[in-house]
Amino acid sequence: MEQNRSTLDTLDSPGQVTTLYAYEGGPARNGLLAAMAQQLAGDADGAPVLAIDWDLASPSLHGYFGQRPDAADDDCLPGLVDFAGALLGELRRRRIARDDGGGELAAQLADSVLDAVDWRPYVQRVHGRRPLYLMRAGRFDEDYAERAERLDWVALFDACPALLRRFATRLARHFRHVLVASGAGRSSSVSACTALVPDRLIGLFTPAAGSIDGLEGVVSRAIEYRCTHEDEQRPLLVYPVACSADGARSDTGQRWRRGDPAEGLAGYQQRLETLLRGSYGVGWLRLESWFDEVQLPVCEALAIAGPGHAALAHPASCLLTWFAEGCFPWQSLAEVRLRASLARVRVQEGEAAGARLAACLARLAELCREEGRVNEARELLRESLALRSAALGEDHADTRATHVALGAVDLAGGRLDDARQRFEQQAQLCASVLGADHPETLAARSCLASVLGRQGEGERALALHEQVVSTCERLWGDAHPATLDSLEDLAVTLGRQHENGRARLLFERVFEGRRRVQGAEHEDTLRCGQRLGQLLGEMGDLGNARRLLEAVLRVRERYDGAHALPTVPVREALAKILAAQGDMAAVRSLRASPAPLREAEPGGTHPDEHHAIDSLQQQCAQLKALIEQDSRMEARALADSMRQSVQWLSVALPLRQRVAAMIEQVYLQEGDKDAALALNKDLVSSLEGALVRARRDKLPVL
Repeated sequence: MEQNRSTLDTLDSPGQVTTLYAYEGGPARNGLLAAMAQQLAGDADGAPVLAIDWDLASPSLHGYFGQRPDAADDDCLPGLVDFAGALLGELRRRRIARDDGGGELAAQLADSVLDAVDWRPYVQRVHGRRPLYLMRAGRFDEDYAERAERLDWVALFDACPALLRRFATRLARHFRHVLVASGAGRSSSVSACTALVPDRLIGLFTPAAGSIDGLEGVVSRAIEYRCTHEDEQRPLLVYPVACSADGARSDTGQRWRRGDPAEGLAGYQQRLETLLRGSYGVGWLRLESWFDEVQLPVCEALAIAGPGHAALAHPASCLLTWFAEGCFPWQSLAEVRLRASLARVRVQEGEAAGARLAACLARLAELCREEGRVNEARELLRESLALRSAALGEDHADTRATHVALGAVDLAGGRLDDARQRFEQQAQLCASVLGADHPETLAARSCLASVLGRQGEGERALALHEQVVSTCERLWGDAHPATLDSLEDLAVTLGRQHENGRARLLFERVFEGRRRVQGAEHEDTLRCGQRLGQLLGEMGDLGNARRLLEAVLRVRERYDGAHALPTVPVREALAKILAAQGDMAAVRSLRASPAPLREAEPGGTHPDEHHAIDSLQQQCAQLKALIEQDSRMEARALADSMRQSVQWLSVALPLRQRVAAMIEQVYLQEGDKDAALALNKDLVSSLEGALVRARRDKLPVL
């Protein structure tokens, strides 16, 4: 044991304490912890890793590190039970002195107790080549069970609430990672190592009844405790891990993951997204990429209940992709890898490293923009632009591309003045460097026209659009992608000005051109098809809108996935068309709502509408948060999706007024007065129609 004292030096920066919890406990938790510990201890920096067996009722973690439970020498080694017992004994001794007039503060008391009871004799090295250490559950003699049962965690906490937190802090000074195997179920011991000790919590769950409920309870109690106790207000990063018999192969139909609306069963992904959204206050959160990659096969965990960790090396490696960088589980794998590359490039030197850094920043910014995180994308692009401007100059193609990307982000985020200035500058620069008829010049002018349309300068915007379209047709013909791009930009501007007839003709022309030139399943074709379908719905051509959006949705689901970010708005747009047609069975099937549905009462509201009203209330809260966070792109998308729902007569008047005011606020923040006016016209029209029907049917209106 003495070697531990000399080799465990203080780290340059503190490590992380992570608790692994499974409601059922058992080999899946231990196998994953052991595999993670082996890989983390093998990192190039050579920093030590500590595993702690906190499952005192079923101690078995030592077996995963080659510690035989029947070895006489091993049985003599002390562990957590013995260390906690020594702490409690020291506290009782000091409590007498303190009652006699001691008066130490909680943190000072904890530090003095930990100085008196050193943790090092309770830790042993378990790997000859890697800096891997273990704190066993305890000394496995004939009195172990009695000592473990007699250990009073509540008394330990009451005597010194800061003790376990300060203990974890001390361990983090010497170990890059401390991995704690929590006990199962619900107990004071579980609360101690899930709420008091960790910086991170890995929660394992299975299809067994109560498993995910147990995880939800542990996470909720831990976060609530930290939020309500001033001394414990520190972050807790949660990683949920699905464990089934054979990993993802056991859920080929994804019924467990996605749910079964026919039986009112919510999928685990939806439940955990809801849990994390509430815990972290994040409006938009998706665990799609996380659960695509991180699945733990329990059968392999059971098969390696010993020192062999190769079977769980792959799931552990997948989890560590997020874990090692401290990334959130709702960040996509592409983003996690980009951020890892970014961190590596930042420490490099030289001109080539600067170019790689600028390119990496631009790629990450594009990913953030696609996910609607425009503020983050803007900051990344500004850093990339500064690097490229200094190294390459303003005339370089990469610098120009970054300017255009930054303008697009400003436009998406509602920063219209900034976008206008940037596109004006780029249009002038490209014209002087490349010529007035160059594709970059025409693209910059088309973007500028889109900004002008958003700012209410409709005539100038349309004139500029038409100039760009005319030039593209003259240079490349009607079917060239650049011509189709300019025509689609013009159609979007016409739609914003409610010239729906002209917009429809142009969208149809562009859609057919893209299908013929680029293919029916090309990204540009799908985007145009979605826009055309939504416009047809606004114009009342519900049948054609439905057929078109159904076709787009089928392709999206086949290539991008049913729950991918590009697929979701198509599904929502189609759901609105189906609802407008009165096909509520199709709406149920499409949205796959896990909430149980009841039959409509005679003369009452359809059950799907009740669900939609509940959803509208949730959306209202999300929209308010987005407005407060200045997330304009996300707010605009959400506001557009709520326009139809707010017109339903079953929506209570106060809720309708509140939602309508917030939608109007979003439109006005973007300078889109036409959209705000159209919203108010739609609300008035819906109420006038209701009055007519009420007089005809003699039904109450509100």
